[in-house]
This record gives sequence, structure tokens and C-alpha cells, in this order.
Amino acid sequence: MKKISLILLLLLPYLVNAQYSPKRETRAAWIATVDNIDWPSKPGLPVEQQKEEMIHLLDALQSYHLNTVVFQIRPATDAFYASPYEPWSQWLSGKQGVGPNPAYDPLTFTISECRKRGIEIHAWFNPYRAVFDVKKTITDPNHITNQHPEWFLTYGENKYFDPGLPQTRDYVAKVISDVVRRYDIDAIHLDDYFYPYKIAHVDFPDGNSFSQYPRNFSKEQKEDWRRENVDLIIKQIHDSIRTIKPWVQFGIAPFGVWRNSNKDSTGSKTKAGVTNYDDLYADILKWQKEGWIDYVTPQLYWYIGKKVADYAVLCDWWSHNTYGSQLFIGQAPYLIDRQSKDKAWRSSKEIIRQVNLLRNYPTIQGSMYFSAKYFLTNPNRLKQRLTKKLYRYAVLPPVNNRITPIVPDMPSKAILSVGNNQLKFSWEKGANDKLFVIYRFRKGKPVNGADPSAIVTATGDAAFKISLDKKNNPRDYFYVLTALSHSNLESEPIYFNQE
Repeated sequence: MKKISLILLLLLPYLVNAQYSPKRETRAAWIATVDNIDWPSKPGLPVEQQKEEMIHLLDALQSYHLNTVVFQIRPATDAFYASPYEPWSQWLSGKQGVGPNPAYDPLTFTISECRKRGIEIHAWFNPYRAVFDVKKTITDPNHITNQHPEWFLTYGENKYFDPGLPQTRDYVAKVISDVVRRYDIDAIHLDDYFYPYKIAHVDFPDGNSFSQYPRNFSKEQKEDWRRENVDLIIKQIHDSIRTIKPWVQFGIAPFGVWRNSNKDSTGSKTKAGVTNYDDLYADILKWQKEGWIDYVTPQLYWYIGKKVADYAVLCDWWSHNTYGSQLFIGQAPYLIDRQSKDKAWRSSKEIIRQVNLLRNYPTIQGSMYFSAKYFLTNPNRLKQRLTKKLYRYAVLPPVNNRITPIVPDMPSKAILSVGNNQLKFSWEKGANDKLFVIYRFRKGKPVNGADPSAIVTATGDAAFKISLDKKNNPRDYFYVLTALSHSNLESEPIYFNQE
């Protein structure tokens, strides 16, 4: 009877522990590599120092009980991985096209380190940005802007793929498909940079591609044509991912406002100066409705009560406009500053208020934080406040019902041994298993598998050890093991047998 009840309770992933948190919730951090925002700290570091910095960063995120990283691997049509199509990034080695020496693949390395810690990894691409600063950047001769200059447009300080060209869609989809095919990632992620943010009184110079590929749009419909250009690349990326690995998610982190209600009655009651639909030509809601994206993370980088863009208003609006896609909220720890002109951001308590607020919505399943380095600096005691209650326990990432479910194999031969003042766990993996979860339950007490406090660890390894103390002594506790598949379905538990 105990075994049956344990199995049932472990399969209730979304029950909320009344005091702290759900058992399933996305807690993510963006690791930005463009201009060395988060990693590496500067270009040209020795390989061992690059690795040490990534390990230090992931350890910090794990200490906050985060469970996902969004790793920027293509900031400007360059690569933080061994790409057959694009040169190594200038922000890695200091010179575009020059790879690490001694050779290693930062994406492979980061995936491995994430799996050890039970952390999901989403590969973050910028689809259109090709050159970050045309005046300063020296592009490699093999960079695609040098191979096919006719595909690109200069706008402000940057050079972009022309979104109106079918060659752009095919090339970007090819680059992303290569990563999906070769790397053990959990998602493909795009942020808010579709058509670039507008420069006052300067129109984006895509007149030639509009004339060449108008697709029956009139001159008066050019903005609709631009939106369809982005629609087409989103659908093509979605279809490519589904063909290669249908369990890999496709997520978008758009600007926080889709449309203002003064432009569209279905929009949010905001007065944002920029919107996705009207300025970036990104019709996020259409992508959600059509099932082209699996999750959306609007960047709500405002405080609760801000007049032109109130976090609470936008949180509520997005919660009612998911159309079946998962919804996470983009949070802004980078704004926490005791000297901020906005009183709300002078304390990390604003983030706590925001997380408490979003947990009132069943359609919101977590947060993504910009950016990772702020989990190292701990602005205004953010760590102490988050981990006191809201993030007190490690939790598992949610199941996304839009992707193909993968049933996990049950792990086997789960052994617990005690020696040298340590508990040592070992087991054998199944074929479909991505991560493994160890639970601890007190003997003789009711088992609540939906309580995240029962989770000891999640790891991709087939072994784990912790120090022996009175809080985990096998005389008083028993341990069970489950497996998570690549779609985060959880297997039935097996018991650890003590040697």
C-alpha cells in the first residue's frame, strides 16, 4: 500500500506546498555572451579560466535553486560552439574565427556541467543580428556577411539579415537545425530582437527585398509584409525542430508589451513606447495560437505600479493570452540598485513581490532572470530573500504539453552505501533518461511526493554522495529514485537498497 501511494503522489507534479513552492516550476537565468555581459568575463581568457568561470556561474545558480539556463550561443551570426557554418565568436577568443586553444566546445562543456547539476539548458540564438558594431567589428573572411553581402542591411550601428529574403530564413533555420541535431539541448530560444528597435526618423532599408518578394502585399501593407516575414521564419524553425527532435522545445522571450489597448482593444492597458506587433513586427500571439512556439517569456522589466507599463497589469494580461503555450515571466534583477531613481528597485523585495504575484496565476509556470551575473553579485540580499521561502527548495522543470512526450525508463539497481561519514548513491540509467531525482522520506511518516522539500537532488549522473548527518541518516529515513525523460516526464520510483 505504501508503494502505491508513493507512486501516486510522485506523479502529482503541480501540487503546491502551502508554505513554499510548487514541485514543478521553471527558474531560469539568461547567460548572455554578447559583449561579454555574463560569460566569459572578457575575451581571450585561457580555456581553463573560461571553464572555471562557467562552473562558478552554474554553482551560483544552483545555490539559488534555479533549474534552467538560457545560454547565448549565437549573439551575432558567430558561434560559442563548433559550428560548420559560422566562425568562432570574437567574445570568446578575442578575434572572430579563432577557436579555443586547446580546443574544446563551450556548448558541449556547458551541457555536461548543467546535467551534473540537474539544470536544463536552452540554446539562445539571435536570428537576424549579423554584426554587432559595424565600425568596430572585424569580421572573419568566412563570416556569412562576407560570403553573401547581398543578404544584409546596415541599420544604425549594426548589420542585419534582410528578413524579406527567403535565403535568410533558409540559412538561419539551417544553423539552428544543426545545433538541434548535434547537441543534447532542451530548447531553442530566441529573444526580442526580430526587426530591430526603431531609430527615430530612419526607416529600415528593406525596400529592395519588398520589391523582389512582395508576396501580393501592396505598399500600404508593408508592415503586414514585415510581420509575415517573421511569421515565416518562426514557422520554419518550429517545423525544423519538430522534424529532427520533436521533444526539443521552441521558446520566445519577447518585449513585454504585445500591443497597447489604444491601438488594439485586445492589447494590454499600457502606454509602452515600443510594442512587439507595431514596432518589432513580431506577432507573438499568432505564434502561440498556431502552435509554432512552445513557451513564451515576456520581458516584464518594470515594477508593480509603473504607470505606463505596470508589471501587475502585464502579468495578468499575459496570463490570459497563453493560447496553450507555457508562460514564464522575464524578471529584472539587473535593475536592483540602492541608487535607482525608481524607489521600487532600491530593494530586492520587488522581485519577491513579483514572484509572489505570478504564483497566483495557474497559467504562469515560472520565471527567467536577466542576467546570470547578478546571481554572483547578489544585489541587495536577493539570494537570502529568494531562498528563505520562495526558492527554499530545489524543484523540477515543468512538463510542456506541446512537445512530444518521451516516456522515461525506470532506473535500476539503486544502491545506497554508508561509509567514511558519507551516503553514497549509485544506480543504472535507462535509455530514455535525462535526469534522476533522489527523494528522502522519514520512516513511519506520511509520504508526500508533491512536497519539494523531499527532493535531495536532481542530476544527470548515475551516482551521488552527501555527508552523513542526523538529517539524512538511513536509520531514520528511506530513499527513492525516479528518472526524468527528455520531455520531463517522471518515472515510477524505485527504492534504494542499502548495502
